[in-house]
Amino acid sequence: MVKNYANFLQYLLFFIFLTVFSPKIYSQCAGTDGAVTICDVEDISNRSVSLFSYLGGSPVPGGTWSGDDSSRGLSTSTGILNAQAIRAGGTYQYTYTAPAATGCATNTAKVLVTIGAFEGYPAPYATKCSDENTYNLFSAFNSTVISPHTNGIWRDNSGTIVNSVISITNMNGNYQYSYTVPPVLGCDTAPLTTTITLTVIRAPQSGTASDLTLCGTTDLNGYTALDLTTRLSGQDPNGSWSGIGITSPSNPVINLKQIFAVYGPGTYIYNYRVLSDNNNCPDKTTPIIITLEKRLDFTGAKIEVEKDICENEIRTATYSATITQGLEAIPDAEYWVTFNVSGPNGGTETIRASFVNGKLTFPIDSSYFRQVGIFNVTITNIAAVNSKGACRNIINNLNTNLQIHTLPYLDGAVLTPEPTCQNKNALVQLTNALRLADGNYNIRYNVTGSNTALGQTANITVAGGASSFIIPAGLNVNSGISSITITNITNTVTGCTNTATIRGDLIINPLPNTSQLSVAVNDYCLKSPVTATISGLGTLTDVTVSYMLQDSNLSTLETAVLTVSNGKADFIIPADLLLNTGSTIISLINLKNNITSCDIDLTNVIDTFTINPIPVKPTVSPLSFCKVDEAAVANLVPNGNQYKWYSSETAAEPLAVTVILESGNYYVRETSAAGCTSEPALVVVTVNDSQAPVLNSDGQNFCGLTSPTIADLSNNTNISSTVVWYDAPENGNLLSASTPLTEQGKYYGFNFPASGCFSSEYIEVTVALTDCDDVPHDFFIPDGFSPNGDGVNDSFVIKDIEFLYPNYTLEIYNRYGNGMYKGDNNKPAWDGMNYEKSGIAGGVAPNGVYFYVLHFNKDNKPPKQGRLYLNR
Repeated sequence: MVKNYANFLQYLLFFIFLTVFSPKIYSQCAGTDGAVTICDVEDISNRSVSLFSYLGGSPVPGGTWSGDDSSRGLSTSTGILNAQAIRAGGTYQYTYTAPAATGCATNTAKVLVTIGAFEGYPAPYATKCSDENTYNLFSAFNSTVISPHTNGIWRDNSGTIVNSVISITNMNGNYQYSYTVPPVLGCDTAPLTTTITLTVIRAPQSGTASDLTLCGTTDLNGYTALDLTTRLSGQDPNGSWSGIGITSPSNPVINLKQIFAVYGPGTYIYNYRVLSDNNNCPDKTTPIIITLEKRLDFTGAKIEVEKDICENEIRTATYSATITQGLEAIPDAEYWVTFNVSGPNGGTETIRASFVNGKLTFPIDSSYFRQVGIFNVTITNIAAVNSKGACRNIINNLNTNLQIHTLPYLDGAVLTPEPTCQNKNALVQLTNALRLADGNYNIRYNVTGSNTALGQTANITVAGGASSFIIPAGLNVNSGISSITITNITNTVTGCTNTATIRGDLIINPLPNTSQLSVAVNDYCLKSPVTATISGLGTLTDVTVSYMLQDSNLSTLETAVLTVSNGKADFIIPADLLLNTGSTIISLINLKNNITSCDIDLTNVIDTFTINPIPVKPTVSPLSFCKVDEAAVANLVPNGNQYKWYSSETAAEPLAVTVILESGNYYVRETSAAGCTSEPALVVVTVNDSQAPVLNSDGQNFCGLTSPTIADLSNNTNISSTVVWYDAPENGNLLSASTPLTEQGKYYGFNFPASGCFSSEYIEVTVALTDCDDVPHDFFIPDGFSPNGDGVNDSFVIKDIEFLYPNYTLEIYNRYGNGMYKGDNNKPAWDGMNYEKSGIAGGVAPNGVYFYVLHFNKDNKPPKQGRLYLNR
């Protein structure tokens, strides 16, 4: 509605004037700007306000409208505005854009719309129940008329500003709230306020329940007089109770032990009901759920897994386990069964299965059993599917083993028949059968070659991959080579069988030929290994010789097993048979071919040799050296060509004279003209060394402000009085105590005690001069410098800051804020040249005032700003 009629007449006369007298009116296609004021926005006529009618001039119809203030209610095609859709009083601008036309200088015009404030009409009643928790105060307005503007403020009865949505949970009674919207210039002279009354009815409180789950078998001794009110909180008094075991609606005490005894396990619901005394609030009921469960006892139960298999059945085998109840009957029902399978592919799994007539069968995934071995299946828990787990069922040692037996493999095994004589049993050794488990096996073998016999059988016992069996003498009639081939092997316990193809050659030889046999022994020193050489063994390869000693040394019959090469074999005569010096005779008594097990007695196969005495071991004394002198074996005494030095009593090779000595035991022997060597004499050699210095914790850290020296570095070691310092670990220069320390300088410390040896080890120390936490952090920042090249004050530098704040950065700007220089510990001095792109010709900073920003970058210390003067 137009409130100012005079303004309207002025707009109308102005429009007529322009129409009659202006020759340019047709150049303004959108018309001229207009305005309208709508104070009584609640009037229903203001739901349809034509903005086009408020344009001045002669606007061309058919254009489009836009709301410049994003207000609601505008039809952009018709220009019809629903003023009641606007949420707040105030002035809003709308723009009309005329359709494109030739000769239009202006194709847009604006209409200003002023909307008066509206505080709304409260509804007659606002009554709520407190259990609705929240209430929107705008709900108290009459919904049949226009809603109040939303830019107002709510206040409670005390004048405190509140949100439009309030909590009513703890309210009870009548409450007043006022709603105030701000005035609009041209319509209102003061804020508009309306008041609502909210009545809140307190809802009955039946409380919050705490449910209870118990094991009826073990947990009910303390629940013979359970007061159900202890399972509620926040309830109103004088409510009524219902449920099994409730003796009256006013008596909340129940006996759970008796209930369990009478009714057994189950879920019991007890309701507490509180009546409402007002129709606005309903009655309230809170249920308390008590679950009583029974513990199951699987004592004496058994489990069987079906079935043990052989290795070749792994890919196709399936498995199942059956649990049979023990002393206690298990109710028929569905159960969760948790079991564990051991082994490399083992794991824990829970499956769902049913007990029927005291038995429960469940499958076990074959993926657990993918290799040979013994797998333990252990039941860790059984619980009814509908159980809440209040009871821990009794399960003791409910487990069993499933075994996957390996096939008997002879892969890589070696079949070695021992040579025999004609018509004698032959022992065949089976070795390297590493894939055969210890146990009993039946084998089937063939004999081919010099003798033939197919399909022969034998029983063997394997231990540690080895066994043996006998080829009967009746199969070794002909001399020569018989091939023994095992074709099949079966484990007599598991029944697992496998094919085989291992073969070995059995040699059946005649008696050995001894026509050219002889023995020879050289002269030896006492206690030295004495070697006897037997020749004339022909084609024999493996023999056992029996012999005796006579003369200076006597023995009973001795034997030696020999390997023959090119008709010869050597063996060592045991040292305990040669305890005397002088002449000794050796006589060969018997020769046995170990391959054929054939032997022959010998006569007149002898030799004579001499055992020479050994010198007395040398007389020696302990020796000591300094490690840095690098003393060698050549420095040991006694010395001379007849003496040899060794690293141990049993060492065979003497030490070279150039070997550098270490602390320890050394042994010296003397050699006679006959080449006999004495017993070793022990010489204890001590190679002394001073302990290298040890740097104290953080001993490398100094403050450069204190001008530390080598003496200070020495004081930071455990041997300050005897440590000496060099500038290199080898061929370095000795540094005096007054030598100043440098940042990141490397120093090498040795121990040089007044009495003793110079240390062979050293410490390397890299010095840091930034540990200035224990000194005042003060320094001088110059306020100017003169970079004129006279050698005095030619650069701007902050002395000693690198020790206090090693990570500092310095920025310098001219008075226009242009960067001139950025510096740090590696670039500490500004020489008055511009290093930033500030546009200064030639990069030379002119005389004048500059500004610096110093970033300490330590201990969260804030940057420092200041000014300096440059004067060339």
